[in-house]
Amino acid sequence: MYKRITDEQLVDSLQKGDEKAFEEIYHRYWYRLYKIAFYETGTREEAEELVHDVFEHLWQKRRESPIRHLSAYLAVSVKHRVTDYIKSCITQRKYREYLILHELQQSNATDDSVQFSDLARLVDDALKNLPEKTSEVFRLSRFENQSVRDIARKLNLSEKGVEYHITQSLKVIKHHLKIYQSDN
Repeated sequence: MYKRITDEQLVDSLQKGDEKAFEEIYHRYWYRLYKIAFYETGTREEAEELVHDVFEHLWQKRRESPIRHLSAYLAVSVKHRVTDYIKSCITQRKYREYLILHELQQSNATDDSVQFSDLARLVDDALKNLPEKTSEVFRLSRFENQSVRDIARKLNLSEKGVEYHITQSLKVIKHHLKIYQSDN
């Protein structure tokens, strides 16, 4: 009986809650909607799910939706669902890319921190091998950013003496850090 009635009559019956009218709409339009969804998504499972969502929405909103042309209404509905699905996939992909990038940055920061700690330990070891005055001059110069003039005044040395201690400490540290030098 329902196979012979028009779309307009099916919509009228649907809006009154007629399940048989809904079933007829489903059988008439399911494959057309599926083809649209499959063409856009490229996956059978997603296309079926999107078409299912369209029909579920049609049934749930049957009394509220003003449907004039059933075929166009359903085609537009499935296209909207596909668009939302694609936007969702893009958003998820961007979020995954963000997480991967963030993880890489954290990993690099951790690696940099570990390497810096190793380097600081090696510099500290090298400074322990220096005479006390040379080590003190280097620390004041490089770690406390004091000028040669200020260090000379503070330690009662000549500026040339301060420069000598800095030069000596840099030579020792450079030699001590050769393991960090690359052949490239």
